[in-house]
Amino acid sequence: MNKLSQKIVENKLLILVISLLLIIPSFIGYLSTKVNYDILVYLPKDIETLKGENILTDDFHMGSFSIMVVENMTDKNLIKLEEDFREIDGVNRVVSINDFTGSTIPIDILPNEIKDKLARNNTKLVLATFENSTSDDLTLAAVQKMRDITDDKVKIGGMSAMVLDTKELFNSQMLLYVVVAVICCILVLILALDSYIVPFLLIANIGLAIIYNMGSNIIFGEICYITKAIAAVLQLGVTTDFSIFLYHKYEKAKKEYKNNNDKAMSVAIEETLTSILGSSLTTIAGFLALCTMKLTLGVDIGLVMAKGVLFGLICVVTVFPSLLLMCDKLIVKTKHKEILPKFKNLINFTIKYNKIIFITFCLLLIPAYLAQSKAPIYYKLDSSIPDDYGYSIASKQLKKNYNMISQEIVIYDKNIKDYQINNMIREINDLDGIDSVLSPTLLSESGITEDMIPKNIRSIYETDKYKMLLINSKYDIATNELNRQIGKINNIVNKYDKKAIVAGEGPLMKDLVNITSIDFKNVNYTSILIIFILMIITLKSISLPVLLVTTIEFAIFLNMGVPYFADSPIPFIASIVIGTIQLGATIDYAILMTTKYLEERKKGQNKVLAVKSAMENSINSVIVSGMCFFGATFGVGIVSTIDMIGSLCKLIARGAVISMVIVILVLPSVLLIFDGLIIKTTLGFKKGMK
Repeated sequence: MNKLSQKIVENKLLILVISLLLIIPSFIGYLSTKVNYDILVYLPKDIETLKGENILTDDFHMGSFSIMVVENMTDKNLIKLEEDFREIDGVNRVVSINDFTGSTIPIDILPNEIKDKLARNNTKLVLATFENSTSDDLTLAAVQKMRDITDDKVKIGGMSAMVLDTKELFNSQMLLYVVVAVICCILVLILALDSYIVPFLLIANIGLAIIYNMGSNIIFGEICYITKAIAAVLQLGVTTDFSIFLYHKYEKAKKEYKNNNDKAMSVAIEETLTSILGSSLTTIAGFLALCTMKLTLGVDIGLVMAKGVLFGLICVVTVFPSLLLMCDKLIVKTKHKEILPKFKNLINFTIKYNKIIFITFCLLLIPAYLAQSKAPIYYKLDSSIPDDYGYSIASKQLKKNYNMISQEIVIYDKNIKDYQINNMIREINDLDGIDSVLSPTLLSESGITEDMIPKNIRSIYETDKYKMLLINSKYDIATNELNRQIGKINNIVNKYDKKAIVAGEGPLMKDLVNITSIDFKNVNYTSILIIFILMIITLKSISLPVLLVTTIEFAIFLNMGVPYFADSPIPFIASIVIGTIQLGATIDYAILMTTKYLEERKKGQNKVLAVKSAMENSINSVIVSGMCFFGATFGVGIVSTIDMIGSLCKLIARGAVISMVIVILVLPSVLLIFDGLIIKTTLGFKKGMK
């Protein structure tokens, strides 16, 4: 370790040159990494609903579709518009009621349940199918060209339109997220540190680590937009304390090794690396626990963030020391008094009333657990789209004019007789919440034979193996009502065709609900277990991991309980990852204070003085780290208009503050109350020690 730190100090200029040169390939990697805006692609590939999506893509050549509302347009202009749409790359078919009837079927003889769903109140529906998947670049480009052609006069719905709006909204705000996070962190650091220039050097160091991390994501091919949005601010918030720790070690060593900054830095690097290695491992382990999710978005976030912490650690012991040494004179010139107080009154209060604090902690633990388990969660992906965006406007029009809220597609064997399908349709129509079922088989009851339907229309709903029908539900996506309805539809269609598949956004969201409810438990248990094992190794204790994890879990319960008491629903992804992120990122606060406490106890200090000394030596670090974590994420939560990102960042920000407060108030009382047990179950203490 000593040789490594000396090499770093000796080659500080070379390290800075290399670190700057690495920006170039990182920037190229950043630009080359594809961003995915469709969360549903992270569902497990083996679920039946995705098999249905594959049949739609491979057999029906319908990777995705959009339903459009055309208002006050003549038949002539509508036909011209359809022709223009068909010329767009990626568009497979475009049809309206005019195409459906062609020249052989008068519109008036169509069944009302079909006619009313295709044209109503001076408006007509137009269906466009795309060759590729919902979030494919070609599909998104096609939707954008359709909007450009119509100048937004035609309202374009469908999931691809939602993904396109999400992409546009996210790209317009991404830079703002980073700027706000950086400004908030700098303000906190100026208050916490004793130099005006160090906060900027610290941010520059972490900025390089973030650039390396984001650039190296090219190895994954693509990342989710949620990962891209939170990775930078999380990395900033999580790794800031590493840099602060090194700076404090360096300043302390400078007093001992006067006029020998290189030696002081070498010592600081050794002590920092030894101290933060365990902390960084627990943080990395927490993020890697997300990889146990069946929804592979967890793998996306987990790997990117674990890699980010590793880059942060490397930069802290290489780039940051080089920056501090090269800018030492400037740092000295910009010194100022530390504004952050020593919190002596708070320390005395915590120790004096430790029993009352501990009793309060015990009384609140179970209610907090129950509250967090009942936190309201929403799964509706389009909740993040503002009302004035194209997708939201189209959805309102479809709901208002055609009562179209959610659509499901039933794929079945083409050899099943029309009368059987019509019987199946009647059963489905009898279900609560069904608005309509559209199927060409209904035409047979009006005397319209299949031969009378144009071939280009038949090819939309029929292949050499399958046929399909469309169900329109009155229930909203991702609601309990719709999920129960889909279950009943599955039971009905399977009576007529055991291999039939109910596909579409509704069934996909139903799968998402079922999968994430399992993921929530798996991720939390896995992160607790991994961090528990690492803490046993790091602290060499059996009791301390239990006490520390329980303390931080209490903070997580409080954080997740707020949405329950405020009746404020949070996005499903936040409910899954927040526990792991908060545990992995803030358990370091507890480990820092506990390590100081153990050192003092092993020196022979009694438990009260040991806890007091531990608080005096760690409280400022905990507060600065917690407030930086808060600042980096809270600012993004405020400015983001994408609720999936905004809610997650607010939750993380609140969690950082709650963990900080719990570590400062509750952990000291836990250490004092369980001091005897800790001594007996921790290596390094002499027998009979009190």
